[in-house]
Parts: sequence; C-alpha cells; structure tokens
Amino acid sequence: MAVERERNWDSGCAMNTKHPETKCESPATAKWREIPSVDELLQRPALASLTTRMGRPLVVEATRQVLHDVRIRMAQGLHDRVSVEALELEILRASDAAAEFSLRPVINATGVILHTNLGRAPLSRRAIEHIAEVAGRYSNLEYDLDVGARGKRDVHTDRLFARWAGAERTLVVNNNAAAVYLALNTLAEAGEVIVSRGELIEIGGSFRIPEICAKSGAALREVGTTNRTRIGDYAAAVNERTRALLRVHPSNFRVVGFTERPRLDDLVALAREKHLPLIEDLGSGCLLDLAPFGIAGEPPVGESIKAGVDVVTFSGDKMLGGPQAGLLAGRKEPLDRIRKNPLFRAFRVDKLTIAALEATLLLYLEENFRAIPALRMIRLTTDEIEPRAAKLSQRIRTLPSFEAELAPGESVVGGGSTPGQSLPTRLIAVTHATLSARQLEAALRRNIPRVISRVERDRVVLDLRTVFEDQDEALALAFERLGHGENRSG
Repeated sequence: MAVERERNWDSGCAMNTKHPETKCESPATAKWREIPSVDELLQRPALASLTTRMGRPLVVEATRQVLHDVRIRMAQGLHDRVSVEALELEILRASDAAAEFSLRPVINATGVILHTNLGRAPLSRRAIEHIAEVAGRYSNLEYDLDVGARGKRDVHTDRLFARWAGAERTLVVNNNAAAVYLALNTLAEAGEVIVSRGELIEIGGSFRIPEICAKSGAALREVGTTNRTRIGDYAAAVNERTRALLRVHPSNFRVVGFTERPRLDDLVALAREKHLPLIEDLGSGCLLDLAPFGIAGEPPVGESIKAGVDVVTFSGDKMLGGPQAGLLAGRKEPLDRIRKNPLFRAFRVDKLTIAALEATLLLYLEENFRAIPALRMIRLTTDEIEPRAAKLSQRIRTLPSFEAELAPGESVVGGGSTPGQSLPTRLIAVTHATLSARQLEAALRRNIPRVISRVERDRVVLDLRTVFEDQDEALALAFERLGHGENRSG
C-alpha cells in the first residue's frame, strides 16, 4: 500500500503544470524531514552523557543506524510518526549493544565437555590467575634471568614436559595442525612419508592429513587397506625417497570388525632399523590413563615417548585441559631441527598461551587433577551430578507452566576425541506449557548469561556435568525469568 501511495503521488506531482515553480515532496520525504538530525539528538542530555561515557564515534554510529532503520520502517508504512523520546531510547539500546563484547561466556549445559563451538577446554583457576599476572606486567618470556641475556620462550614448558612425560624436548605452536605441518615440512620435505590408509583422517574444520602433508612438501605413500595394515606393509614401502613414518591416532572415528594395526613397538623398531624418524599424531593430547573413568583407547603422550617415538604431536585444549596450542614432544635431535625451521616463528605462541600451559602442567605435576576443569568433568560420577540435578529440577517445577524431570543420559568428551564412547549422567528434561522445545532452547540462548542446551524428543535437556557448580544459581534464575514472562522476545 505504501508503494501504491507513492506511485499515486508521483503521478499527481508529474501532472502539476499549473505551478511548475512548486517543488514536489513525497509523503515519505515530508515525514523524514520531521526526524531530528544526528547533531540535534546528540545534544539531548541523556545522549550527551552517553557520548562522554562511551565516546562520540560509537554513539554517532548507533544514532545513524537507528535513523536509517526508522526511515526504512516509514517507507514501508510501518511507522507514521516517531517521537524524539522513542528515538533516544532506541539509540541508548543500540549504543549499549554496540559496546558489548562479541565473545562472551556461556553456560554449557549440553554435556559435551570439549565442545569445539564453545571454546573446548575451560582453563583452570590457576591458569587464569597466571595469565592475568603475566599479561598485566613485563615478564621473562625470552629473557634468561640467570645469565642476564636473551633466552628462549620454549624453556617455560620444556622442563615441565620433561618431568611429566619424559620428553627430551618440547615445542609449542598455535595448534596441532601447525605441529603436524612443521614436523612433516622439516623432516620429510621433498620426500615420502609412509602412512596407513586407515589413518588418512579428517578432523573438523577441513583438517585432512593428506592435504596437510601435501602443503608441507612431503608426498604420502599409502600402505595397507582401510581396515588392515601390517608392519610388513610399512617395511615393503621403504625406498630411497622415504623420509619418515607417520602414525595417526584415529581420534574422531572407529573402524570395527576385521581390523589390524601394527603395534607401536614394531613401528619404532622399523624406524630404528631404517634410520627414519617416526612421527605420531595423537591429536587429543591425553596425559593420563582415563580408562578407570570410562574413557578407553586414548593413549597418553608419555607412553608414546617412552616407547621411542621421535616426535609426538597433540593439542593443548582438548584432553590435556589447557589453552589452544599444538605441541611437539620427543627426541631432542629432530625437535631441534624443527625449532630451526623458519616457519616455526610463524606458528609460535604468545606469553598468554605459555602462561596458561605452564600453569596447567604444574597442576599435573602436583597431581591436582580436579583443579583442571576438563579432567574434573570427565571424572564426575552420576552420584555427584544427581543431587545438583534434583535440586535444579525441583526449582524449575515450582515455576508456572514448567515441568521438569530427571532422566538417565549420556555425556560425551567431544573435541574429536573418544568416538563411540560416553559417560553416564543424570539429565534434567524440561517442557513448557506454551513454548515448544525449540522456542525454550532459543529463549535460554538469549538469556544473560547465555545458556546452551540440547533438544531431545521435544524436550529441552540439561546436563550439569558441563555446568560449573557456581553457575547452578544463574541457570536456575534463567528459568525463573522465563517463568515470570521475561526473555521470551527475539
């Protein structure tokens, strides 16, 4: 209708030949002239105060955006007039939204411990405090305090991996893909790397072993079949172009049935016999035997180093429970060569990552595993989760229109680790009288703080394994706000 009115006005204006000196003005343009200018609005006391607090550029940008949106709504016939007070309120809200952090904390009630989309492993309190201490002051990042000269940033974590995993040398880069790339580029560029066909994996985010290898300048020589590869397959493939053997832990999938894979000891022996380095990508970075807690098949890094693997690569923010990082640990000679690769500088980490990693490793050495959130969550039992779940479920049931009940369920480690394995847990299944499960999930996601949940069988499902105990009250309050009609818009 608004478009039709504009057409009618255009026709009438075009035929107005009686007074050609009269300028024609559309109804929409006439309305727009009533809208205050940016400068006029910013002179209002509330907005003037806002510019003092937030800075003029941010408030000007928010004001222009609000006025632009108002003009569009007027052109569409959605608004006839807009008051200055309403504009002022919109600008205040828009400015506050523009000043908010985009990266913000959330409550992870999904039961996925290493949730890649939610930042993987949460850091320990010790790591957070050490980051703050190092970030706010100068540090000895690359300064040797004993000799008073330039040092290397590797020393801060190198000594700790030597003590915990028996590594002669450890390097830290920005992620495990970079670690694998550096190892292959340094040790096998222009040559061949022998790998089993059953280990040509892809991790989330298009991290594919064949593509990483190709970019590194090394050529893959595939041996065996998808489900069966023997040590003889590796031995038969060694030739004058062979530069390394590669073993990849299948961290995000399982091949079942008739399968065969060489023992690690046999691969180490073959590498020694042929004078080749053995590289093993363990991916998940497990430093402990977690089988007693229901997680099997995740070999600890120390076992590979003890077995004689030359270079072991793994992540820092998965089962290790630290910051995002890629680590290369093992024998000194190949790692010193990797350290001298000019690309190492492009992949190295900053002082904040080193601080978080150092603090996390010290907790391992102290055997204070419960202080590492990811390990604590893995080790939680159903008996520990159920009382908290029962208490929250009871609070939700007291709210208007809500129903909540406890149900058996499963948590997962996530982060591309432990495929096909789960941890028993106790879930809270929530329904609402008028909101669908998807609507309720969206309302929780818009809550402050944001709550991320699951939807199963038309119910919102909460798993407190991944909710910190000091977040229980905030989670309960999110439901109480919804119960009283808040946070349902959007």
